[in-house]
Amino acid sequence: MRLQTVWTPEHGTDTGPWAGEVARTGALCTTVTQDVEGHLHGDPTEIALIEGARARGAPVDLAGRDASRRAVFRFDPRLRLMSVVQEAEPGGAHVIVKGAPEAVVGALDRGDTAAALAAAGRLAHDGMRVLAVAVRDLAQGAATPARRQDVEGGLRLIGLVGLYDPPRPEVAEAVRRCHDAGVRVHIVTGDNGATAAAVGREVGIGVPDLAVVAESEAVGDQELDQLLAHGNAEVVFARSSPETKLHVADTLRAHGQIVAMTGDGVNDAPALHRAHIGVAMGRSGTDVAREAAAMVLTDDNFATIVAAIESGRRVYDNVRKFIVYIFAHATPEVVPFLVFALSAGTIPLPLTVLQILAIDLGTETLPALALGRERAEPGVMSRPPRPSSQGVISRDMLVRSWGWLGTVSAALVMTAFFSVLWRAGWHPGDPTGPGTPLHQAYVTATTATFAGIVTCQVGTAMAARTDHAALREIGLFTNPLLLAGIAFELVFTAALVYAPPLQDLFGTAALSLDVVALIATFPVLVWGTDELRRWARRARRSTNA
Repeated sequence: MRLQTVWTPEHGTDTGPWAGEVARTGALCTTVTQDVEGHLHGDPTEIALIEGARARGAPVDLAGRDASRRAVFRFDPRLRLMSVVQEAEPGGAHVIVKGAPEAVVGALDRGDTAAALAAAGRLAHDGMRVLAVAVRDLAQGAATPARRQDVEGGLRLIGLVGLYDPPRPEVAEAVRRCHDAGVRVHIVTGDNGATAAAVGREVGIGVPDLAVVAESEAVGDQELDQLLAHGNAEVVFARSSPETKLHVADTLRAHGQIVAMTGDGVNDAPALHRAHIGVAMGRSGTDVAREAAAMVLTDDNFATIVAAIESGRRVYDNVRKFIVYIFAHATPEVVPFLVFALSAGTIPLPLTVLQILAIDLGTETLPALALGRERAEPGVMSRPPRPSSQGVISRDMLVRSWGWLGTVSAALVMTAFFSVLWRAGWHPGDPTGPGTPLHQAYVTATTATFAGIVTCQVGTAMAARTDHAALREIGLFTNPLLLAGIAFELVFTAALVYAPPLQDLFGTAALSLDVVALIATFPVLVWGTDELRRWARRARRSTNA
């Protein structure tokens, strides 16, 4: 924030020595402190006044300011005023008041108030925060007033100061991403409504529909309901008190909205606590605000909130991808047992219990965990927020995992199982137990089933990486942890199939090259069929849109 413009009743916005005097007088009515290294600490608005006075050749000695101060009445958000009593030469004193122009003008006893308010309006429409500075001389030897109402009256306006706080360059893009994601951004501020609206429009808030409430404290429940519950308009609540934030949060919650509220002051704590997500400022925020909030911005940057929304959506999506991957393997593991049971033993059991354990506890663990580190899909911030009532597991997920990926995987592994048996001369009902001519072929067939499920896992992992987009949009090699997990499960499977000690333990047998070539096609078939399904769904949605 910086001091940009000074207006005086006598000279307007022309620059001259009077501009520095107005800035210096306003800077005396501050509580900014300075450390031994010369750094200023305090409210950004007041720091801008101190630096603005210094830049205009009227610096304020902060130590001398405090030494000559008789009384200070700190800023009151309801009165929108601050006042001090400073000693003056010789032996007298004067009152300095700064605050919102309409509040200061109400305490004047003379002067052209209409001209001052008109000038304040022009500065506010240019996006500036406007403060009025007024003074009153105390008679020599007069006692210092003990109450602020005895101080803040009978004033003479000396000028207006316009302070400009340019939005960070990244905020406009962050607001646009909020809108794309279905998030509305409201402004609750103590500033003038014209100032807040100008800054809001500069970063894209309220474009094209922006409602401005000039005096937020006077808004009733019915009007607040109409503003917040209907339509997509964004609202500027100007000249608000801390209670306004709480009232806005309660109203949004009452209408089923998910509310994130930002704040930095002690008075913001109730609203931060009442919102679903309270967001406190880490640099400029108070300890009370940080304790009341659910999230703290260490950089005090609005764009970080948008990054957090994207991160939350990514984590939620990755949990669903993990579930799809795990659920998809239930079908090819259950189908072999169903085939065995429904055939009353005519078809031998295509998979052993130890082989299932090797899948569930060995091969699928690392790829499943790696899916939790998947990057966000393209378009994750271009879809509307999910309903708060929606669970993690949906019907579409179950259809995809059990009904599509699982069914395709089950058909492929059963094809591998029967292919090995039929080539060995097996017919339904032929014995395959130990000591029979077909026993070795049966062991090889169960091994093909086991290895087929593992290779189907590879295709399922690749398919589960995206729920909406095509795999090429995120890249085949963008998740190195998943690639490492797939490499591990393939090496682990090869060890169980070809290492003699593990063959005896898990009941496996070495697979011939033609069987390996057959099951090597399974990942592409599993992923490819799911890719076609997602392509058809995208095409259908595009046609409907």
